[in-house]
Amino acid sequence: MMTAARADSGLVGPGELDRYPYAEAPVAGRVGAHAWESADPELGRVGRRTAGSRGRGLHGQLVQQLGQMIVSGDLGADRPLVPEEIGQRFEVSRTVVRESLRVLEAKGLVSARPNVGTRVRPVSDWNLLDPDIIEWRAFGPQRDDQRRELSELRWTIEPLAARLAAGHGRDDIQQRLADMVEIMGHAMAQGDVLTFSRADTEFHALLIQVAGNRMLEHLSGIVSAALHVSGGPVTGCDRPNDASLALHGRIVDGLAAGDGAAAETAMRQLLTIHPEVERVVPAPREH
Repeated sequence: MMTAARADSGLVGPGELDRYPYAEAPVAGRVGAHAWESADPELGRVGRRTAGSRGRGLHGQLVQQLGQMIVSGDLGADRPLVPEEIGQRFEVSRTVVRESLRVLEAKGLVSARPNVGTRVRPVSDWNLLDPDIIEWRAFGPQRDDQRRELSELRWTIEPLAARLAAGHGRDDIQQRLADMVEIMGHAMAQGDVLTFSRADTEFHALLIQVAGNRMLEHLSGIVSAALHVSGGPVTGCDRPNDASLALHGRIVDGLAAGDGAAAETAMRQLLTIHPEVERVVPAPREH
């Protein structure tokens, strides 16, 4: 459980601007959990338990909890976020609340302005390419849209990366890609889905990094997030089998031969959607 909110003072020095004012008030006058009745009353307790099981500290837990509540719509656009209420609701100190709100502001989820306070921003302002927001959307009410969008984005990014990588390949990275395919083969033979998934994620991240395009390289985290939250539309990466493994191998062969067209074709086949397959929504990834 999160520790109780401290009543300490002096966290902001004289004359220093506190962007997230944490108003001091007598205990009797403070607003309790009833101010959050628009959200699921169980969400706070469940969120703390889930976040704690993922090994995050208080700061990470609160970012996770508030982020999920905003993305799910429990805290709608333009909703004021009062730091004191948050601290009491989740039993954390003003420092934890303040730093958590700063993280959420960097993700575009909230804004803090003088004389206005901290408010939830509309979806149009969110950084939808942020891996945390991708995850929160993928396991919330927007899961179908998020997974469709991720599949479409991968279809755009990865075949191009495979073509470019054939012309910018480095022997050490190509060997690493081949090693990942070998690891995936051993994992599949042993029924080790976790090892297969990890090797698959590294394979796709490496492929983008070796493409020689720094802007594409910045998108490697998005592809990794997409693989972690895979579901909905099904690709060859979601179905470990001989055909999937062979296509990964063909990509490596295309890179080694400098054949960008072959590598691109193999990647498109790997990312082919199989709409007839229904997937069960997996649990959020571990950190």
